[in-house]
Amino acid sequence: MNVKQKILLNMKELFEKGPINIVILGDSVSHGAINGYQDYENVYHNKLRQKLNAFRDYMPVNIINASIGGTCALDGLQRLETQVLNHNPDLVIVCFGLNDVNGELEVYLDSLKQIFEKCIRADADVIFMTPNMLNTYVPDDTPKEHYEYAHITAEYQNSGKMDKYIYSAIDMAKNMDVTVCDCYGEWKELSKTKDTTMLLANRINHPTPEMHTLFADKLYETIMGETENHTLSDSTMFKG
Repeated sequence: MNVKQKILLNMKELFEKGPINIVILGDSVSHGAINGYQDYENVYHNKLRQKLNAFRDYMPVNIINASIGGTCALDGLQRLETQVLNHNPDLVIVCFGLNDVNGELEVYLDSLKQIFEKCIRADADVIFMTPNMLNTYVPDDTPKEHYEYAHITAEYQNSGKMDKYIYSAIDMAKNMDVTVCDCYGEWKELSKTKDTTMLLANRINHPTPEMHTLFADKLYETIMGETENHTLSDSTMFKG
């Protein structure tokens, strides 16, 4: 049963099947790093929870954040059983790539593949949410502690290396029938008309709060689809 179906449960079914559990597995962006500190209010998955609750306010939606800053897909794989699947998730949202681009493509893809396979075997829905773009240049207001690395990340983005990692991961996910929420594609479209580096709070890889809203909106669209237009019948409404 996916989240879209579960959010429409009536009270009797809710008692039998329980609230919605969504686990987030990712790096610093998913951890909550936005403006140089952890912002758990504006992080995208909190905004997603609010959107799901706004659609059906009596359905409990539990967001379990299993993300840790500075990690890559291999780290997520090693923590998957104890820190993700032990929560019996209805949905696992996986978002890696920003740190993986520093390593080998094959390690990134193999780690994602194993994460997807293990989630599927655990009967959890899984969404691969692609990350944001990296910076494309080094602006004057780049924090001093990030200045040197900002030149490296700009090269990753401008040389096509970041594209290769994300597009390869998208192809693999689709071949495995894993749902893709392509936020990277949204950033690429934005880059045609906007300075996307200015949409990064740390000028390297952490989106501003406003761009976390983009993630939340894309995830909500991916999860709910046409359900937004669904009219709740009396049989599905909580009569408390």
